Amino acid sequence: MDTTTAIARFDEVRADTERLAAPLSPEDQTVQSMPDVSPTKWHRAHVTWFFETFVLAENEAGFTPFQDQYWFLFNSYYEQVGPRYARPMRGVISRPGAYEVGDYRRNVDDRIRDLLDRVDEGTFAKLAPTIELGFHHEQQHQELLLMDIKHVLSLNPLQPTYAGRPVAGDGTDRLGWVDIDGGLVEIGSEGGGFCFDNELPRHQQWLEPYRLADRLITNGEWLEFMADGGYRRPELWLSDGWARVNAEGWEAPFYWRQTDGVWFEHTLHGTTPLDPGLPVCHLSHYEADAYATWAGKRLPTEAEWEHAAWTYEVTGNLADRDSFHPRAAGPATGGLRQLFGDCWEWTSSAYLPYPGFHPAAGAIGEYNGKFMSNQMVLRGGCALTPPGHTRASYRNFFPPGARWPVTGLRLADDGRRA
Repeated sequence: MDTTTAIARFDEVRADTERLAAPLSPEDQTVQSMPDVSPTKWHRAHVTWFFETFVLAENEAGFTPFQDQYWFLFNSYYEQVGPRYARPMRGVISRPGAYEVGDYRRNVDDRIRDLLDRVDEGTFAKLAPTIELGFHHEQQHQELLLMDIKHVLSLNPLQPTYAGRPVAGDGTDRLGWVDIDGGLVEIGSEGGGFCFDNELPRHQQWLEPYRLADRLITNGEWLEFMADGGYRRPELWLSDGWARVNAEGWEAPFYWRQTDGVWFEHTLHGTTPLDPGLPVCHLSHYEADAYATWAGKRLPTEAEWEHAAWTYEVTGNLADRDSFHPRAAGPATGGLRQLFGDCWEWTSSAYLPYPGFHPAAGAIGEYNGKFMSNQMVLRGGCALTPPGHTRASYRNFFPPGARWPVTGLRLADDGRRA
C-alpha cells in the first residue's frame, strides 16, 4: 500500500460510514436503547477519534485535538489513552449533535489526507499498519452501527424502517452434511494480508474427523424446536443459559413477536411476517447450544470451522444493501453454504489467546487481548459485514448471552455417519 492507495481507501471507508448514517435523523443518531448499544453519532465520532488519536497525535506537526473534551467523550476502552465517558451513558450526550460530529469527521479527514500527502516513505512505512487497522476498525463499527440502530428502531411503537426491502426465501431444502478429515492442521492467519492480532500466531492443532451441516439453521427449523418445548426444557440448556431464560423470559429469538398467532420478525427493512426459509438470527450462544443439544448435535469448535473454511472463497451475503438481512441458503451444492455472510456463527470455543499470542505494545494493544475472558468465538461474517472485512481466520467474539448481534448457528457432529 502506497500513500495514493491509502488515501483512496481512507476516503472509501469514511464515505461508507456516512452513507450508512444518511437515512437517520439527528434524533435517531442520538438514541441509546440499552448499555450494549451506542448512538449512531457516537460510532461516527469514535472512529474519527481513533484516527486522530493513533495517527495524527503522534505524526502531525503542531498537533492539537479538534476539541479537548472529544477525547473523553469518544474514547471507548483505551485505558492508556486516558479517562472516558461511561458507556451506558452515551445516549445522554445531546451535544455535540450529529451535524457537529460531521464537522469533526471532515476536519480529521482533511488532516489525514494532508498528512499522507506530505509524509516521507520511511514515516509512511511506520504509519501504514495503524492506518490499515483504522480502516478495519471503522468497518467493525459500520456493522455495529447497523446492529445498534436496529435495536433502537425496534423499540419505537411507530415501527419505523431503516432501509431495504424483504427478500423472500426460496423454500428450505433438507439439511445436508459435509464430512471433513481431521488430523494435524494449521489455524490462524497465513499472512500476506491484513489480520487482527488475535488471529496470530498461526499454530498447529489436532482435529478428529468431523462433519458440518451444509447450511445455517432456518426460522422454520427453529419453530420446530420451540414447538417441542425448547424454551421450557432445562435439560437442553447450559446452567447459565437456563438462568437467563428464566430471568429474562426468553420464549423466542430476539426480535420475534407473535400477534394473533402469527410470528413477526423485526428487521432493518421493517417488521414483517416470519419467513421460515430464512436463517434464524439474533440468537445467544446459549440458544444455539440448546438447539444443538435438542437436535442431538453440537456446535463446531472454532478450529473445526476455520479448517473447513480455508478451501472456500470468501463470498456470500455480505454488506447486503438490498435487504440488510440474512438470506436463504440457495440450492445444495454438495459443499458448505453460507460460510461467509448471512449470520455470524457461534462456535463452542471460548475466546482465548492462541499459543504464543502477545498483544502489541502501548494503547493499541488493548484492541483485542484485554477481552479474552467471558466471551465466545463467532466465525464467518453476516449480512451487515462490509466486503473485504472477513476471512477464514477472522475471530469475532461476544458474551454468550448477547442476542442483538446478527448471530445464527451451524450444527456439527463427530465423524462420518452411514
